[in-house]
Amino acid sequence: MARRARLPIDERREQLLGIGLKLFGKQPYDDVSIDEVADRAGISKGLLYHYFPSKKIFYVEVVRAAAKQMVELTASATSPDGSSIDALRASILGYLDYIESNANGYRTILRSGVGVDPKVFAIIEGIRTTLIARATKSMGLAAPSPLLRVALRGWFGFVETACLDWLDHRDVDRGALAELFVETFVHAMAIPVRKHAAQK
Repeated sequence: MARRARLPIDERREQLLGIGLKLFGKQPYDDVSIDEVADRAGISKGLLYHYFPSKKIFYVEVVRAAAKQMVELTASATSPDGSSIDALRASILGYLDYIESNANGYRTILRSGVGVDPKVFAIIEGIRTTLIARATKSMGLAAPSPLLRVALRGWFGFVETACLDWLDHRDVDRGALAELFVETFVHAMAIPVRKHAAQK
């Protein structure tokens, strides 16, 4: 183990979370060893447990850190001319910028060996709710109907799966991917309208 460097509490915690992002982003939960995390940080396993009492708690905090980072880094995306479609496109491009720059964090959020854990699930649901709300707001819709809510959550599930595929293969142009998401979002928003019209 490397000689321990003395760091302030907050810096040490951020260091450990950063290591966790890298490891959990590349490996399943069960394959990540607390010994390896401690070794990479140059500290004892006992000191790591001082910050995070168990591996599960450490993992949950890593997911929370990744989620916070994603929400913050995608919040600044703005439309160049204020139109709703361009605002949506800017938001999606900001999302893709985050994914490209933080691939490990994104994988950590969505590819978890303990994704059924209630705390992890709550964090992931919080991200989805926030980002879907941003997308609907960009289109000038504050409160979607239940049917539209279902359609948009389905759309966001598609976005998550498509982005993971994009990270794995890197054979789709970023701009083309953004346009695909814009078009499918608009289509998802139109489905409840057409359905309602057909029922009349």
